[in-house]
Amino acid sequence: MPLSKMEHAQAAPAASDTAKRRMELYKNMEAALQVPWYYLAAADQYEQNLRNSRRDPEPAKGSISIDINPVRWNGPLNPKAVDDNPLTINFFHGLGADGNGDGKADIHSDEDILFAFSRVLLSYGTDDDNIRIALWNYYKRDKAVGIIMGNAKIFKTFGRIDLQEKVFPVPVRTHYTYHSTWGSARGWGGRRIHEGTDIFADYGLPVRSTCYGIIEMKGWNKYGGWRIGIRDINNSYHYFAHLNGFAKDLKAGQVVSPGLLLGGVGSSGYGPPGTSGKFPPHLHYGMYKDNGYLEWSFDPYPYLKMWERRDLAKPK
Repeated sequence: MPLSKMEHAQAAPAASDTAKRRMELYKNMEAALQVPWYYLAAADQYEQNLRNSRRDPEPAKGSISIDINPVRWNGPLNPKAVDDNPLTINFFHGLGADGNGDGKADIHSDEDILFAFSRVLLSYGTDDDNIRIALWNYYKRDKAVGIIMGNAKIFKTFGRIDLQEKVFPVPVRTHYTYHSTWGSARGWGGRRIHEGTDIFADYGLPVRSTCYGIIEMKGWNKYGGWRIGIRDINNSYHYFAHLNGFAKDLKAGQVVSPGLLLGGVGSSGYGPPGTSGKFPPHLHYGMYKDNGYLEWSFDPYPYLKMWERRDLAKPK
């Protein structure tokens, strides 16, 4: 449910303070171990989103969300269920470490958790290829590696982590219309549901990136026609379909910001590459969430309404 004006006013300072605290921790760890801060930020952001998407009943108590379970922390053969002694943890090949110099390896300490995770990455190397290997061995999931490396590229590009701004996918105060269509039945290509919101508009109306993110997919799909998929730092995938084409020089792997031109509203799809005109021009906009196990579609309509209101409130 969208926050009220009062809730926004109360939440904004806290979010800003948390972002500053997290950046301070990443930068301090980079100075200590020479692990680039944006890799640490990217993994932390990924795990923070996992907690949110799973509605973790025990969210992180501090600023850092990286989860090192007790068995990994203490060492698999350690007889202690809770161990904060760096010497015994090291003896049992645990990951736990003292990151703040207090002589303890506290599994609830931001500094200790980040120090322990940083040492895991450092043991492989600090270039992109070795970080990928380290992340795969840690998470054992290709999707996790891809999302974290994408986050790192976004953070490195902009030099900050407070990248939550969103915009409506087409310019407001133009000729378009939409309503909630998520979950409606679809017949072409077999029985399925509509996983998005259709924004009907004039052919060629600019389609813009809604978020800070990275282009994961660009090309043709027999259902979506010319389409683009963008992953944001919240593990959300933004899907733009039925475009009339793409903006010049746009490519997969490119980092984007809110408002960047992606292409234009079209009517492509429902056939082999180049098929167009089988339905009125519109943008199909979908949103998907990854929770560490799978990815599912959710209704983008409430978010579109909120972003539209915010864009309309901006000065002309």
